[in-house]
Amino acid sequence: MPSQRRLSVRREVFPIRGAFRISRGSKTAAEVVVAEVEEGGLLGRGECVPYARYGETVPAVIEALESMAGAVAGGLDREALRARMAPGAARNALDCALWDLEAKRAGRPAWKLAGLERAPRPLVTCYTLSVDEPAAMAEAARATPHPLLKMKLTGEGDLERVRAVRGAAPTARLVVDANEAWTLEQLQRFAPAFAELGVEMIEQPLPAGRDEELRGYRSPVPLGADESCHGIDSVERLKGLYAVLNVKLDKTGGLTEALLMKRAAEAAGFDLMVGCMVASSLAMAPAVLLAQGARFADLDGPLLLAEDRDPALRYDGALVHPPAPELWG
Repeated sequence: MPSQRRLSVRREVFPIRGAFRISRGSKTAAEVVVAEVEEGGLLGRGECVPYARYGETVPAVIEALESMAGAVAGGLDREALRARMAPGAARNALDCALWDLEAKRAGRPAWKLAGLERAPRPLVTCYTLSVDEPAAMAEAARATPHPLLKMKLTGEGDLERVRAVRGAAPTARLVVDANEAWTLEQLQRFAPAFAELGVEMIEQPLPAGRDEELRGYRSPVPLGADESCHGIDSVERLKGLYAVLNVKLDKTGGLTEALLMKRAAEAAGFDLMVGCMVASSLAMAPAVLLAQGARFADLDGPLLLAEDRDPALRYDGALVHPPAPELWG
């Protein structure tokens, strides 16, 4: 008889270097949930970040995953998982664990199982600057060698923040992320100045749910959807509002749906950012596959931690390398 699969779930905490601050608040640690599926001595792992913005908590995600133990033992596969669980962090952890286990069972890397045409290559990732006073953000920009900076913004004072960072890092590529903190009037006021400062994208300027205010507005800087963009059903709804979709595994509910969403978004004419929550290398590893060919990779989560897991992804300055099999896939 084939060996039965066993699911185990646990919470882990990774301290953040200093604090990570966005418009909604700050945190000093990354709380993640890890799902492990063991079968015949092989272990598949996945990691997710329950996100309060989407009504998720660590206990609820753990409970949702533990409720799937019987289905996993019965041979649940990734396609069946999409039908059994809603998109979100819980499904992401289990979906990625099943990918990892499948790769180990097949003796083939996950990128081949995913149908990628070639082995994944190192990617230049954004490096995130937490929102702060302009001088502090400029100092943070001067202290990092990264050529692609992502600035967290919050509202009034943001033009001064971007000017300060541009002065401190004149050759860096810049994207900015308001995390839903602006009004349409602020967007219309900031965007022309940001275009002159060389900003390449403005991410989620307005609160999700107010996307329709953007219809008919021609921004001089491409607009990106993050909090407004979740699963594959987001693609059609966001046409004509945004130029870039930020695809995150914790929002799509795993790599399986994210790959489908990537194809649908590209076919609809969107550029892509593949983003992350603040988490360890285990959470980033599948996203490195997803980010191949994307306009922006924003996979700096482990760089913001005081300590990553071992083994970890390899970062060479701004380059994030594909995962080794010992980590995932």
